[in-house]
Amino acid sequence: MALALDLVVARALTAPLRGRTPATLFGKGKVEELGELCHDLEADVAVVDDALTPVQQRNLEKAWKVKVIDRTGLILEIFARRARTREGRLQVELARLSYERSRLVRTWTHLERQRGGFGVMGGPGETQIETDRRLLAEKIARLKKELGEVRRTRGLQRQARKRQPYPTVALVGYTNAGKSTLFNRLTASEVVAQDMLFATLDPTLRSLKLPDGRPAILSDTVGFISDLPHELVESFRATLEEVKEADVILHVRDIASEESDAQAADVRTVLERLGVELDERRVVEVWNKADLLDDDARAQVAGDARRAHPPALVVSAVTGEGCEALLAAVAGLVDEAPPVAAHVPAGDGAAIAWLYRHGRVMNRSVLPDGATTLSVRLTPKALGQFEQMFPASEVRV
Repeated sequence: MALALDLVVARALTAPLRGRTPATLFGKGKVEELGELCHDLEADVAVVDDALTPVQQRNLEKAWKVKVIDRTGLILEIFARRARTREGRLQVELARLSYERSRLVRTWTHLERQRGGFGVMGGPGETQIETDRRLLAEKIARLKKELGEVRRTRGLQRQARKRQPYPTVALVGYTNAGKSTLFNRLTASEVVAQDMLFATLDPTLRSLKLPDGRPAILSDTVGFISDLPHELVESFRATLEEVKEADVILHVRDIASEESDAQAADVRTVLERLGVELDERRVVEVWNKADLLDDDARAQVAGDARRAHPPALVVSAVTGEGCEALLAAVAGLVDEAPPVAAHVPAGDGAAIAWLYRHGRVMNRSVLPDGATTLSVRLTPKALGQFEQMFPASEVRV
């Protein structure tokens, strides 16, 4: 993760812990050892891949004479750099303020000094830490209000999309699993897709053509990570609600990674925290990056995918391998309604075009009188809309 911030990693090492030391996390000997290492390497920053309490962070900075960043702080820095839209920046800022609010507790001793009171009688006033807490609380309340508006707007947008008979498909997965590359492959788009953590923070929606021309809406979402900080889950809840409302969820996995199973478990944990039901009729596992496997590994993965329950789909977003089968699987999940027969009078091209745009035409024939009969799959909502918009056409279920 440090590389995502363009930090030069001089040394990475594992420090086994027999127990957590309340003051410094590490034991006294390990703290001295790491302090000497920071001095020898002339390091500017020390990154600890764990959550540090404010006291631990302060004590380690004093002992090592460098800036210390814990796992949550590092992820927040990455998010702050990646956010592009106003919504993304609001969400990152809210998470950062929630994180900093905990840092005010016993972090700096000067915060305990009191300031002069107001009014005729004066009084002791409030300490600096109380002032900072109050200011942070006010900022957090303001950001939550603004994000509440964003959430309301997103809700209205989702309701508007529901009025259209388009199924929605959401991509989820561990960060850097290839979701944006797959998104570009399926929608012929050019969203940012880079080999880095959290390249996507702001959700992107595009039209997706299913087999036989039926449209759907595909959304690309923020990548997950193990031990995702609570502040980030809460702040990005408005964005991740797109996942909860999706008709189909594509869980994209980096099958070439040795940590693929553990990463998949982390994604499921976050989805459960969001209240997403992991229904096999709704969630499809997409095993991406098959192009990075050799022939033996590819054969092993293909067998594992067939034996999985439900079966997984092996794809390569880079080469396009398996993408047609993926689209067919998505179409099968959203096309649960049986086909209906639509009899369209001669000359009513608008009704025929509407059926092609909003349904899945299975068969079409033209009668001697010029009328057209189509066998088409429509959602119940789309069927009702068609009957209202084109009363001259006859539909038989």
